[in-house]
Amino acid sequence: MISLHETAPSGCRLPIRDCAFPAPFDSTLEYAAPARGPWNIVHVGMLVPEAHQIFVCAQGCLRGVVLTAAEMGASHRFSTIAVEERDLLEGDMEQLILDGVADILHKLPYTPRAVLLFTSCVHHFVGCDLHYVYKKLRETWPQIDFTDCYMNPIMRKSKTPPDAKMRQQLYSLLHPAPQDGGISLVGTLTPLSEENDLFRIIRQSGRPFRAITEYQDYDSFQQMAKSSLCISINPAARLAGDTLQQRLGQQHLHLPLSYDSEEIRRHLQTLCEALSLPLPDLDSWEQAAEEAMEQTARALQGVQVAIDYTATTRPLGLARLLLRHGIQVCTVYADGFIPEERNDFLWLQEHAPQLQICATVHPKMGLLPHDAARQADGKLLAIGQKAAYFTGTGYFINLLEGGDQYGFDGICRLAKEMREAILAEQDVPSIIQVKGWGCCG
Repeated sequence: MISLHETAPSGCRLPIRDCAFPAPFDSTLEYAAPARGPWNIVHVGMLVPEAHQIFVCAQGCLRGVVLTAAEMGASHRFSTIAVEERDLLEGDMEQLILDGVADILHKLPYTPRAVLLFTSCVHHFVGCDLHYVYKKLRETWPQIDFTDCYMNPIMRKSKTPPDAKMRQQLYSLLHPAPQDGGISLVGTLTPLSEENDLFRIIRQSGRPFRAITEYQDYDSFQQMAKSSLCISINPAARLAGDTLQQRLGQQHLHLPLSYDSEEIRRHLQTLCEALSLPLPDLDSWEQAAEEAMEQTARALQGVQVAIDYTATTRPLGLARLLLRHGIQVCTVYADGFIPEERNDFLWLQEHAPQLQICATVHPKMGLLPHDAARQADGKLLAIGQKAAYFTGTGYFINLLEGGDQYGFDGICRLAKEMREAILAEQDVPSIIQVKGWGCCG
C-alpha cells in the first residue's frame, strides 16, 4: 500500500493537487471510525468449514476477537489461551501453547478437522519456538490439520500485512491432489455474482469452478486442491494465489478489480488465453457499462459522491470513472493506495485537483463535524460505510471490497445501485454497527 502524504498543518483533509504519491502518512495516534462492516481475521478464518480457531495472547488482546466470535454466533468454533506475565518470565511459552491446545481439544464435544492457531506479537518478542510447537501438535493429533495464523499488529506495515497473510493461510490447509482442470477463485470473502464477466467466461470453458465460499464441509473444501488454475481479484489475495502456484503447481492469474476499460479488457483477454477460449464480444459489454454510467450520471445531477477504501480496492479508479462521466465526486476517504492506482492518482491531480483526500485514521477525523451531507442539502451519496459515517449522509451503498461486482458487468451493477441508493435514505448507524457484514451469509 502507498500511504497518503500530509503536507498541511490541518492534516486530514487535502485537495488531491497537494498530495504526493508515494509518501508516508505518519501519526502516533490513529482514529478508528465506528464503521464495523469490514471483516477481521476471525471472520476470514471462519470460512474454513469444520475448523476451530484458537487464539493465544494476553487478556486485553483477546477481548476483541472473543466479541467477534460471539457476535457472529460462532463461539462454539472458537477458543482462547491467555498469556500471563509469569509465562513470559518463566520462559515456558511453548509448553503453555501445547498444554492449552491439548486442554481445549480434550474438552471439545467434537474433533475439528482443522485448527487455526493464532499466535501474537509477544511470541515473536520472546523468541517462542513455533516450529517446535507445530511439530509436536501434528505428532500428537495426526488426524487434525494445524496451520499457523497470526494476530500480530507489528505486521500491519510489513510486506505481509495480516489481511494478506490470513487469506494465504486459508489455503495452506489444502492437501496436494491430482489436478482436474478446475478453476478456483481465491481470497474473496463473499460469492461473486454469477452474471459478472469472470463467470461468463468460466461457464463457457465448462470447467469446474471452486471458491471457499461455496463449501459447508471440510472434504468438499479440499476439492480446491484439484484446480489447475487459480484466480485472485483482490490485491490482498495475491499472496494466496502465488503460494498455491508454488505449493500445488496451480497456475495463478492475478486479475484485480478495475474500473478502467482497457485494464478490464486485458484481464479478460488473459483469462481467455489461459483457458484457450475465444474472446467474447467485449465491445457490447463495454457499451452496456458506458450506457449504465451515462444513465446514472443523469439521475445524479446535482448530487455529490463520496467514496471510501473499504468499499473498493480501487477507490481512485472508481473516482476517475465517475468523474469521467460527469458525476460530482467530492471526497475519497483512504489511508493508502496500491501502486496500481498511480495512473489514476496522476489523472485526478490533473483533471480533478479539488477532489479531497481524507485519511480516515487521522486523529482529527474524530473531531471534525460530519456534516458534508447537510452542507450539500442532503444531496450526497456515499459509496462505503466509512464515507457514509464521515459525511453524515443517509444515502449510501453498503459495499465492501467491491462486493460481488467485477468487470464491465460490475460497473453496470454499481451504476444501478447508485441510482437506487439516491432514492431513499437508510438507517446508516444500524447498518454500519454490524461487525463483519455478510460473514454469516
